[in-house]
Amino acid sequence: MLATMAQDVWSVGDAYEAYVGRWSRPVAEAFLHWLDLPAGRRWLDVGCGTGALTGTVLALADPADVVGVDTSEGFLANARARIVDTRSSFRAGDARALPFPDRGFDAVVSGLALNFVPDPGRAAAEFARVAVSGGVAATYVWDYAEGMAMLRYFWDAASALDPAAAELDEGRRFPMCRPESLSELWADAGMDDVTVQAIEVPTVFADFDDYWRPFLGGQGPAPGYLMSLTDERRRALHDLLRGRLPFGLDGSIPLTARAWAVRGIASEV
Repeated sequence: MLATMAQDVWSVGDAYEAYVGRWSRPVAEAFLHWLDLPAGRRWLDVGCGTGALTGTVLALADPADVVGVDTSEGFLANARARIVDTRSSFRAGDARALPFPDRGFDAVVSGLALNFVPDPGRAAAEFARVAVSGGVAATYVWDYAEGMAMLRYFWDAASALDPAAAELDEGRRFPMCRPESLSELWADAGMDDVTVQAIEVPTVFADFDDYWRPFLGGQGPAPGYLMSLTDERRRALHDLLRGRLPFGLDGSIPLTARAWAVRGIASEV
């Protein structure tokens, strides 16, 4: 994943897994069911991170092979350790200049990464370039503005205590994470038959510590902001969140997360 500012730290695989990585797999499964592509295809996973989507492709899509690309060597090392399959490979690469020739993949996909690319239009054009004619190019991103409840609660509480925190809120910073923006992005890249789909999954935290602890890992804008605070201000945010989050009778915190997915067909040449 590509950082757009100092707070967007994405490099430590285990910390990312505890933070949002654990919710990535159910979204990836729903995404692949939606694509419903035949077996035996060549796949490229752009911004593969720790391999949530790559591993799901291997498990559900029966690919000929799948290549994962990411800028983070830490994430790539984590993905290689997690995924041991002769059909998979991983390499460093930039979504804005993919290190592959034209028309090499039947499916070019990306999960929860494209909004962190400084120039998503350029990345979308690269998706179209490396996809075979008639191949599928698709991505999904969290709905940070409204649908990612764990972060909505965090940023609303943080902004109540520190109005300047609102400037770091992904819901404000990533306007692409909306269906209209994704559809326009794909159409501008020359994709045909562009379709957008909402994907929603439950994100149930066992207790408040299960919710709070991953924010201490420093991976991503919200954890980066939290770890920049003094102990006193961090405790104030901790207490405000504890008072605002919805708790079940068993002490769990039942939330949901929504992603927006877009798919298109690479134009015939």
